Amino acid sequence: MASSTAANLWVLLGLGIAGVLLAAKRLKRPARPDHGAFVSRLELLPPPQPPPPQARHPLTDLCFAIADAFHVSGYITSFGSLEWAKTHDAATQTSLVVSTLVDGGAICVGKTVIDEMAYSIHGENKHFGTPTNPAASDRVPGGCSSGSAVAVAGGMVDFALGIDSIGGVRVPGGYCGVLAFRPSHAVISNSGVIPVAPSLDTIGWFAKDPIVLRRVGHLLLKLSYTDIRLPRHFYIADDCFEISKIPARRFTQVVTKSVEKLYGRQVLSHVNLGNYLASKIPSLRNYSNGQKNGDSKFSSLQALSSAMQLLHKHEFRDQHNEWINSAKSAVDASIVGNLSDDGDSTINIVQDARKEVRLALNTLLKDDGILVIPTALGCPPKLNARELSSTSYNAETLCLQSLSSMSGCCQVTVPIGTHDKCPISVSFIARHGGDRFLLDTTQAIYATIQEQVEILAKSNPSSKEAMNEEAAEAAKEKGNSAFKEKQWQKAINLYTEAIKLNGKVATYYSNRAAAFLELANYRQAETDCTSAIDIDPKIVKAYLRRGTAREMLGYYKDAVDDFSHALVLEPMNKTAGVAINRLKKLFP
Repeated sequence: MASSTAANLWVLLGLGIAGVLLAAKRLKRPARPDHGAFVSRLELLPPPQPPPPQARHPLTDLCFAIADAFHVSGYITSFGSLEWAKTHDAATQTSLVVSTLVDGGAICVGKTVIDEMAYSIHGENKHFGTPTNPAASDRVPGGCSSGSAVAVAGGMVDFALGIDSIGGVRVPGGYCGVLAFRPSHAVISNSGVIPVAPSLDTIGWFAKDPIVLRRVGHLLLKLSYTDIRLPRHFYIADDCFEISKIPARRFTQVVTKSVEKLYGRQVLSHVNLGNYLASKIPSLRNYSNGQKNGDSKFSSLQALSSAMQLLHKHEFRDQHNEWINSAKSAVDASIVGNLSDDGDSTINIVQDARKEVRLALNTLLKDDGILVIPTALGCPPKLNARELSSTSYNAETLCLQSLSSMSGCCQVTVPIGTHDKCPISVSFIARHGGDRFLLDTTQAIYATIQEQVEILAKSNPSSKEAMNEEAAEAAKEKGNSAFKEKQWQKAINLYTEAIKLNGKVATYYSNRAAAFLELANYRQAETDCTSAIDIDPKIVKAYLRRGTAREMLGYYKDAVDDFSHALVLEPMNKTAGVAINRLKKLFP
């Protein structure tokens, strides 16, 4: 009897161990030689080189891959869906952009995975598997052009093509740590590419080397090699960096030092992009969800994102609703459930917003300006993370993507090292049609940015300092929440906690000053603003708040000086302009 019981125990123990091993096997992603980037391999060879003295093909010795939304004659384009592949014939013509690259000397070696029907920005695909992010294997690669980004990041190709409607090239470039370029809308033909949302669609490309990125761009955009125009303005969008999950200084420090080294401090300025857009784009009021512009510091960006999502859904439905209805059971439920009809009248308003935001950004940037924003909210989410299905997380991510998608302006994703062992990046935006200027600037500044990334990495603080910095950021975020809820003293206490943990961040003092102003504690507000300015002489909000405090204390000349300084840093700041006019009328 005892021996039988012992035998049963050994069986149960064995089954338990086997179960643990099987679970571990399921959790561990199997290694794949191409990181799961490719749907199919192929080979499109360039024509023979022209005889001397003619120049060789411009892309000679380069190989590339294409997202599986580009047609290649004789191959079925799966569009991220096995059901789509089953119900469509092989293409009879090759995409114009693919032919251009092959004729330019590059070899096409395969088609890469995209999100199902190119609809998402996360990079997951239930049909072909999610490509493994070479830079962070436990994180999503970003989408929709996930396979192309992974193929470049993994060193399998020199460059790769993707499609970008609402971030499909920019986001995976940032998540995989490679350069990614979204050109101005409609400057490259989409012929031979399955459409997603034509008003937003562009063909973009990835590369590790900025020289390769530029060579590809010059061929596709048919650019001439003329004198390089130097940038005269870099606008750092402070409000965009404030929504990042990573401390803003981690981004802006690298960019600021790189720009100062190459072009001088005078070209740097700061802008509150949400406020600027609110003043320039009246149609955004239709998407403010009941808020007046300015009630929320991100309301304008959120409104722009809402308009973009509405247009994306509307045009996607127009393009593919008939096929989706015929194959509904095989299409991801998140796609099917997101295709409600919103009416043509609303879409006309969205199209007006597109024109207005393009005009607004073109007016800001002109021919020699660059807008600097974070590419994404922070590190790429972990595989199967809750935030991937979080409405608020996706909405905030799309806020950043909506600027170029809705304006049609060109944008480049530039990697700036790692945070928590994951790639992070910033994005540069130039006016619509400023593609050559943006490519040239990216090539010129890239090496300096990487130098600054290395310098920053070598000067990393101790683990205790890093913990204090993270705790300070958490306290600041809690302070911001308390401020929004008009709990002024609670906000002051939380900002004070942040300052005790890390007294080197100007924003903490500036934010505490804002709370002191609400309590009419003008002397303390002035002191805090001065501390903020001592740390960061370019913090516009501190000058505005100190100007307000000094005006209330009766220091009118000093107040005018502060508001004037804010205008120097941010020439279109309405608050400063109105305050100066008011004070000059009262005290000429």
